[in-house]
Amino acid sequence: MSKNKEILEEEKNHLANATRVKYFDIVIDHGKGAIITDADGREYIDLLASASATNTGHSHPKVVDAITSQAQKLIQYTPAYFANTVTAKLADRLVDIAPGNFQKQVAFGNSGSDANDAIIKFARGYTGRQYVVSFTGAYHGSTYGSLSISGVSLNMTRKIGPLLPNTVKVPFPDQTQRIAGESDDDFSERLFEQFKLPFETYLPADEVALVIIEPIQGDGGIIKAPQRYVELVYEFTREHGIVFAVDEVNQGLGRTGKMWSIDHFGIVPDLMSVGKSIASGLPLSAVIGRKEIMDSLQAPANVYTTAGNPVTAAAALATLDVIEEENLVARSRQLGELAKAFFESAAKRYAFIGDVRLYGLNGGIDIINDHGEPDNEATNKLIYRILELGAIMISLRGNTLRFQPPLVIQEEELQRAFEILEKAFSDLASGKIALPKTDNHIGW
Repeated sequence: MSKNKEILEEEKNHLANATRVKYFDIVIDHGKGAIITDADGREYIDLLASASATNTGHSHPKVVDAITSQAQKLIQYTPAYFANTVTAKLADRLVDIAPGNFQKQVAFGNSGSDANDAIIKFARGYTGRQYVVSFTGAYHGSTYGSLSISGVSLNMTRKIGPLLPNTVKVPFPDQTQRIAGESDDDFSERLFEQFKLPFETYLPADEVALVIIEPIQGDGGIIKAPQRYVELVYEFTREHGIVFAVDEVNQGLGRTGKMWSIDHFGIVPDLMSVGKSIASGLPLSAVIGRKEIMDSLQAPANVYTTAGNPVTAAAALATLDVIEEENLVARSRQLGELAKAFFESAAKRYAFIGDVRLYGLNGGIDIINDHGEPDNEATNKLIYRILELGAIMISLRGNTLRFQPPLVIQEEELQRAFEILEKAFSDLASGKIALPKTDNHIGW
């Protein structure tokens, strides 16, 4: 038996099914840059970056040094009661790099989930209102608040209600659902009418605390909202005194070819959640927002024992240094153009490749059948063949390939990944791929 299977056989006796989305029977042992190695010693090109949590790559030397050095000085003394030198410096740094020329403050957490919970708290505290509006297709996290405003999987709500009250979901402007010949502006106007429908029928705007959006949805399929639509929603929140927040947990920190996904729109949010790659995958999150909103609550309304502890803060400072020193935002944009050219070329040669969406090193590639409908089985065949050929890629929405390699991936590694993908596409077109018989359900 392989080491992978041996570990998995032992683990399944103790690990709850609800804690892992099933893909492949591998066990990650170590990683360097954009290469990961499993327990059997096999290497893979990582096209997932730990769910966009390792934008700086695996075990970046500067991040490792920062963690090691800080761990030798102070691992933890709860920031809930006392400041520490490292986390104080990080707060200043985050305020500086967040959008907006106004006074801002930071609240630390342990994950993107609790950061989005905090956004709900601060928005309600500031406005004195209760209702929260989010979007279908959103993934904001798995704590009760963030789960309640998510809309990407039925298993996130099945059997665990009631959820957070007074949350309302409106349709995300998924551009793959445009009517033939419909312009971006016409599509935006049509979807904005759907956005307004609750406000015109049962949801008083003056009782709404928050509208929260992923400007580019992550787990919803790597889908960018149209410019005009985001402008209309933002203007609506300004007109009605509603807090406008963006979730940058998946799409922030250079992932989209800009520092923040909201930077594509020229709009400044009131509140912003950050997580995943902020500390190169260590458990750290933050809400950054307008001072007057952040001032609306008093401790211990958003206090966590380990939030922003010194080691994660040191990792975050090193991560921000790496992003700046290695020009990872520009690198994401430049290498993203190579990826876009590859996938668009492949779409012309393979009928099963549908819509191709690339924003930096950040893409969603839809796999469809002969009738243009989502083809989950073909998608699963592809990701398994890609694994066999030496790369890690998973799916979203059942039929969307998720392309999110570390931003430090070398161009040679990226070209090797393209060769693997091309081979997998060719094998699927030739009917050469079969799924393992033991798999019942794969992915979300």
